Amino acid sequence: MCTLDGLKEALVIWAAELRRAVRSGRAIVLLGLYSMFSALVLLVVGFVTRELQAQVNAKLAENGGDPEIAMRAAEEMRRGVLGFLASNDAAMMEALAQVPIVVLIVFKITLFFLPAYIALMGFDQVSGEVGPRSMRYLTVRARRSSVLLGKFLSQATLLVGLVLVIDLAIFVYARILNDDFAFGTLVLNLLKFWSATIVFSLAYVALTTLCSSLFRSPAVSLVFNFILLFVFWLMDSVGRSVSEENLLRFLRYLSPSYYSANLLHPKLAEFAVSGAAYAAFAAVFLFGAYGVLRTRDL
Repeated sequence: MCTLDGLKEALVIWAAELRRAVRSGRAIVLLGLYSMFSALVLLVVGFVTRELQAQVNAKLAENGGDPEIAMRAAEEMRRGVLGFLASNDAAMMEALAQVPIVVLIVFKITLFFLPAYIALMGFDQVSGEVGPRSMRYLTVRARRSSVLLGKFLSQATLLVGLVLVIDLAIFVYARILNDDFAFGTLVLNLLKFWSATIVFSLAYVALTTLCSSLFRSPAVSLVFNFILLFVFWLMDSVGRSVSEENLLRFLRYLSPSYYSANLLHPKLAEFAVSGAAYAAFAAVFLFGAYGVLRTRDL
């Protein structure tokens, strides 16, 4: 899609778009939205955790204050939640045993809402310039493929930075609440969770690029993006809910969200399958966006 010269053009556009996003204050607004969402999730999770702790304390009181019973009850409750979040995968449960439950819950909820956040972040990256025809001033000096790749990289870089800031805040919060969450374990898992989120996100950034390329109106691009996200969620849900004999089960393999389960898996082969799937989705969406932009009258 890009030669060496085209790649240089893409990097120039990437840098310019990134500077424009930062100078316009868009990065601050996006960080604020992401922060508010994460804070809301943390508050809800904190409330649920306190309720569970109250149940443990009640059980302790019923049994005469025996600390062993309370500890066993707390451990059983933790393993139950961990098993649910890790799909009862023994290897994953063991690998995530030292990570506070609050981090795992926020991670799972974030993966559910992150595609919508990405759509809000970049729905106008192409259509915002195709509509008013300012795109033609770019394409006079650079290849269309370079413009597309540069804008994609700009959105991806912005997202990488925002996710790192929020993930760091969540892990620091978890460290404050859990004295046994060692610093070395924190750093290792921060990198692991951040990498998993980025792998997951890039396919959806590419999807947003595709949707933004399809229409001249940013509003229509945004609505169509949300429709596609709903379709993918529906495909995954239907594919998981039917029996293994039903042909509809194959729908789940066509949804990016299906492959998120093993992004934290300790086995490299399991993670590689998910990573390859998201790379394939990103490539398909980007080539689709390029095909649209290449034939569009600017």
